[in-house]
This record gives sequence, structure tokens and C-alpha cells, in this order.
Amino acid sequence: MIAPAIAAVVALLALPVQAQTMRWATDRPLATLDPHATADPFTLGVLTNMHEGLVRRAPDLSLEPALAVEWRAVEPLVWRFTLREGVTFHDGSPFSAEDVAFSMARAQANPAGRRDRLATVASVRVVDPHTIELVTRAPDPLLPQRLDTVLMLSRVSAERTAPGEANGTGPFRLVAHAPERTTRLTRNTAWWDRERGMIVHVELWPIPSAAARLAALPAGDIDLVTAIPPEEVARLRDRRGVVVVEGPALRTVMLGFDIGPVAGPGTNPLADGRVRRAIAHAIDGETLRKEVMGGAALPAGLPWGPGVFGHRPEEDRGPVFDLDRARALLAEAALPAGFPLRLDCPQGRAMHDAALCAALAPMLAKLGIRLTVNVIPDAAYDAALARREARAFLLAWSSEPPEAGQTLAALAHARDPAGPFGHANHTGYDRAELNGLIAALAGEFAPARRQALIDQAAAMLRADAVYLPLHHEVLTWAHRDRIRVVQRPDGVVVLNAITLP
Repeated sequence: MIAPAIAAVVALLALPVQAQTMRWATDRPLATLDPHATADPFTLGVLTNMHEGLVRRAPDLSLEPALAVEWRAVEPLVWRFTLREGVTFHDGSPFSAEDVAFSMARAQANPAGRRDRLATVASVRVVDPHTIELVTRAPDPLLPQRLDTVLMLSRVSAERTAPGEANGTGPFRLVAHAPERTTRLTRNTAWWDRERGMIVHVELWPIPSAAARLAALPAGDIDLVTAIPPEEVARLRDRRGVVVVEGPALRTVMLGFDIGPVAGPGTNPLADGRVRRAIAHAIDGETLRKEVMGGAALPAGLPWGPGVFGHRPEEDRGPVFDLDRARALLAEAALPAGFPLRLDCPQGRAMHDAALCAALAPMLAKLGIRLTVNVIPDAAYDAALARREARAFLLAWSSEPPEAGQTLAALAHARDPAGPFGHANHTGYDRAELNGLIAALAGEFAPARRQALIDQAAAMLRADAVYLPLHHEVLTWAHRDRIRVVQRPDGVVVLNAITLP
């Protein structure tokens, strides 16, 4: 924290500069400055202020032009992008199709980064300095949606200097980077876009302690905090000069049920849809949202929430809390006395995930379901799910890119180890009609037809109750009242959109 006396002197000597400087506190540092060496959403979100992709996201997460001014599928397997002319990198070198080809090849070569976003791309063709074509292995209507975080580097400078030089085309350029301490940015006055924000200088301060981050905000040492525990929100609202901003996040937290063969002895009661629906009616979602999540959650009935293409607000409602209905369903399934059940739960993947799992035990006990919560560290959780040793598990799913078709392909289609479907389906779910809808969706380019297919698939998934959405997480930020920020559901802070009152 900055000493008050020093802060006062700095304010007097450099008021115009201070007025245009924003200090931003986060809970962790940047993982890297190389945009092709990480898939970490926070790091990539910061880097998008320095580097740009062919496309970018509007505040509502719709796609809009960035380094490409237009794009279209000229053939079923070919997407053509027309590049923006007159763009330069921070070092003054011109941007061209050669930089796109270089950046995409580099991104595809690094498994730690955004290679998954380019999985369907078989080749990149430079048509001319301002035209590029991406040739896919199969029709891929979602390819442009996945390119927002495939960021462009200068071929010449990347071959000459380390990626830490951060030579991008974006609205801010790197001034200094001290890992674990401070990253400093300043406005790129040569940026191609006419829509310029009001902040000139940015200081990114990683402060792991939530208490320290929040204390620095009302003290005036920090202007923006983007990692806030829900239980601190009410206290922040009472602080003078502090503004709390809340909105839906892309992450949906849900229960998943393994309805197929499960490792270990015994039968699987969750193979019966009546049992799964009984569990759904026995969970008091409102109590979970208030008492466990501190209000930082929205009711959910779909595995994707607001901001995701395909979301229907009228369908995004979960089962009604009704213990009598739940008991009747268990009786119909010949399990009136309940049964023992193990719930695998991550720790550190979603907000309050372990506490959320623990809160489910007394709710299900009212049905006679004796829940044992098996908490697994986040780093080991995916491997545990892949072993399919538990019949129930907690899943925190982010729809990225924000398109319901991606979620359906990953969670609802039967597992296809050799293909693009079912890589996150740990349920044993395999419904032929739904598989067909998802396969059709994967090759459908027309938005209206895509929405119709998503609606049909969502109705089937809800009816089968293989996943039980509990809530959509809420993003909570706080800032000094001297600035105004735009909060996007993906949690990206767009520095260029920050304004001064």
C-alpha cells in the first residue's frame, strides 16, 4: 500500500498524470506475456489490451471486427478474412497476412496455449497482404467465435526478440513488467481505432490477500478490484467513494450424474431418471444462493447462461424445490428409504465449491440419500472425473467461446475419443437423437437454424436430467467512483472502455 504522505505529494506534483492513471488490483499475477503460451483466461484477458485477434468481443460478447474487417465462409471448408489496412504494431512495423499466418502456426505449435481454438484448422493460406484463408478439416461454423483469443504477433519482431517484449497492435503497450509485482501499460497513441478511452496509464498490482486488496480500494491506493469474495460485498457498498458492479458470469455450476456403468461394485440408482429428478426437487437453490454463495449467483436451468448464444431466459429456470414431489419420485423408483451416494467435489475450481457440496448433504438427507462428499484438489479433479469412480460430481463449466453448441458438443454428446464430441462427458450419457442434433449443429452456419437446433437439444437434455444446473456465477467488481468500467460476462477488463466522470 502506498503511504498516505507519499501519495499526497505525488498527487500534488503530478495531478494530471494521476487523473489518467488507473491502478488495478488482482488476486494473482500474469502467467506470461506470451499470448500463445497460456490458456489462462485472466492472463489472456489482460493481454487482449496489448494484442488483438482478427475478431473481438463487444460488451454483450457478440463478435465484432478487430484486425479483420469482414469474414465469410466462401466454401464449406474455407473461411476468408479481409484484414484491416493501415494497422501497425507497437514498434511501428506494418501488420499483414504474413503475421496472421505466423501467429496461427505459432499458436498451433504450443499445447499450453490456444491450440484448441485452432483444432479444426488444417492450413492457413495467404491470398494477398490483406486477405487470409483458413482451411478446415470439416465444416466449422464456430471458427470465427474461437478466434477472439488467438492473438497476433509480428513475425519479424517475434523472430528477433523474446515474446516478453509484447509487441502487439492493441490500444495499450507494455512499459514495464516485474513478475509478482507490477505491470505497467500506457496508451498506444498510434492505435487504429477511433474509439479511444480516457485512461492513459495502467498499473496492474497482483495482491493475493483479499483483505489487502479491499483495504487499498477505499484508501484510494487502488482504483479497481476484480476479485472480491461475495461475503465482502455488503461491506464495500457502505464505503464512501466505492462503486460495486455485479453481473452474470459465463460459468455455470451444476451436478453431473453418471448414468452408465460405474467403477466398483453395486447397482447405480442414478441410472433411473426418477431418482435424478427427485434429487433436483430436493435441492433448495435459493438457500444455496443466499447462504453459501452470498448472493453471488443466479438461478439456472440451463448449462449455459446470459451472454451465451443460444441462451433462452424463459427456459433458464430450474426444478421447483418440492420435497413431497421428490419423495414420491423416489418411491416410484422403489427407493423410498434412499441410498448412500458419493459426491466428488473440486476445491478451488469454482466459487465456494467445497462449501456448496457440503450444503447439499443435509438437503438430500431429507430424502434418505446419505451423501458423502469427496473433496479433491482442483489440479487432480479432471483426472478423477475421467476415472468415473463416482456416481455424482460437481461441474463448473464455462461456455467459452460463448456459444451453446460448444457446451452441447462437450457435455451432452456421447464420448468420441477420435472426434470432436463428448470430451467432457463423464456421465455415460448417449442418446442417439441428441447426438444427431449436436452433429447437425456442428455443421450448421445459419444462426436461426443453429438456435432451433440448440432449443431442441436443450429440451432433450433437460428432460433426461443428466445434469442439474445449480446456478450461474456472478462477477463482482468494485472501483473508485472516479472511474467507470464496463463489465463483460467473460470477466475481461477492457481498459479502452474505462472512462472518467
